Amino acid sequence: MQRRQFLATAAASALAGCQEAPRTLEGGFAGIDMARGHRLRDLLARGPLPAPAVVRRTQVLIAGGGVAGLAAARALRLAGVDDFALLELEDEAGGNSRAGQVAGIACPLGAHYLPVPGDDAREVQDLLEELGLRRRVAGRWQYDERHLCHSPQERLFFEGEWHEGLLPVHGVGAGTLAQYRHFAAQVAALGQAARFPMPMLKGFDAKRPLAPSHQALDAMLFDDWLTLQGLDDPHLRWYLGYCCRDDYGAGTARVSAWAGIHYFASRHGFHAPGEAAPGEREAVLTWPEGNGWLTRRLAEPLRAGGQLRTGCSVLRIAEGRQGVEVDAYNHATDSVERWQARRCVVALPVLMAARVLRQPPDFLQEAARRLQWAPWLVANIHIDAPLQDRPGAAPAWDNVLYQDANPGGLGYVNAGHQRLDARAQHTLPTVLSYYQALGDLPQGREQLATQPWTHWAHAALATLGVPHADLARRATRVDITRYGHAMAIPTPGLLGFLSKIGLQRPMGGRKQLSNGERAPWLPTPTTARLAFAHSDWSGYSVFEEAFTRGHAAGGVAAG
Repeated sequence: MQRRQFLATAAASALAGCQEAPRTLEGGFAGIDMARGHRLRDLLARGPLPAPAVVRRTQVLIAGGGVAGLAAARALRLAGVDDFALLELEDEAGGNSRAGQVAGIACPLGAHYLPVPGDDAREVQDLLEELGLRRRVAGRWQYDERHLCHSPQERLFFEGEWHEGLLPVHGVGAGTLAQYRHFAAQVAALGQAARFPMPMLKGFDAKRPLAPSHQALDAMLFDDWLTLQGLDDPHLRWYLGYCCRDDYGAGTARVSAWAGIHYFASRHGFHAPGEAAPGEREAVLTWPEGNGWLTRRLAEPLRAGGQLRTGCSVLRIAEGRQGVEVDAYNHATDSVERWQARRCVVALPVLMAARVLRQPPDFLQEAARRLQWAPWLVANIHIDAPLQDRPGAAPAWDNVLYQDANPGGLGYVNAGHQRLDARAQHTLPTVLSYYQALGDLPQGREQLATQPWTHWAHAALATLGVPHADLARRATRVDITRYGHAMAIPTPGLLGFLSKIGLQRPMGGRKQLSNGERAPWLPTPTTARLAFAHSDWSGYSVFEEAFTRGHAAGGVAAG
């Protein structure tokens, strides 16, 4: 028995002997101030806005402090532009990649890992080098192992036991394994026919936005493509549905076939059991607080320099010939502030950008009409001691339940998994972050807004109580973070539409470089004085997409 498994089993046996009654559960809603967002909605619906109490001026204004907005700010600083301001609705920047604490333990409020980026994501690679997460040793790049996910990385609760990996393998029949191999072959063949870059905007070409094979995949549902391929095995279908909900917030019946293939072909491929994966298994960077580790470091210099303004809701963006005028509601002073800038990076979700922009361009209005968003929640569960576990694979960082009883349930990650002291991993309190994508749940957004926090907390505890029978006794607090429009869903036809928007002329046309060549087309939707940046413009929400688009928009705004 592995040492980790022995420690966990020993702790579980000790706990099993204790017969404490389930304690009164503490908790509530945390992370997102929905009342603040609703106040913004009400202000926009009333008609004329209150007169501004103060007028401020800056060279560039960034509206929105998620990953894209923070990346735009970094690009401005790298270009030598310090005269800018970033306005963020919440009290902390970071968007879906923010972090929090429960009982003093850091935990993610949203995105919780970053796959080691490939060469298409050079902007992300540069960021990681700047933060000291990777360095060149003897001509090869090496990542700081303290920040790479510790082993074991993932496990699946399947047929009453824990199994290594997330693909159902043990006990499945020959027909299932054959379908695994067939799907792996299809992913490999499609990847050879046309690249699936990450970020996807690196695959656009000004003369031909999409390869024919991508156009065909983008035109149909992933479910329909799988049916055409004869891929109907329930174990494979469950796994592919889990993967789509994990990255896109909705399952195979809503996302395009392009999105379903892109999940695998853009990064690690799909490898059937028994097939050797080329090179090492995909590594991921993670921290107890998830990607909040990254966004806090992106925000630190902005807070120190006075450029970050939190608690500010953007109400109106008006583009003129001489500049941009932005009205924002300051929640701390209960007043409207007016900002005047030469240019503006609109790093807001498309739905919000279309509402606040006066005379929005046609492409923005059409994007807001076409896009669909998945609601999402994170339940951060504090436990005062290690949990009783079922037989099988040792406790891992990512723990997934086959056919989770909750609609859209994606399992949990353990905030204590990255502790360097192995004994501390299995003796000290920790936080389990349970994820639930509600893109397939009817009226999911309405339920998220109206159900009490206890509804979601007890549902999470009940489903995780199947592999952990003592969870109700060990849980002391559950904090629920809600996202009404967490991520765009890559529905059929969306890729083709967004790829054309991304090829518009950047601000000021195509500049001439010092060597006489024309600057490349920037994959950033722009108008004369506005540059749009958000993962929505990729049609799905991952760090590489948001950061690369924000970085490009910041470069455009820097002039």
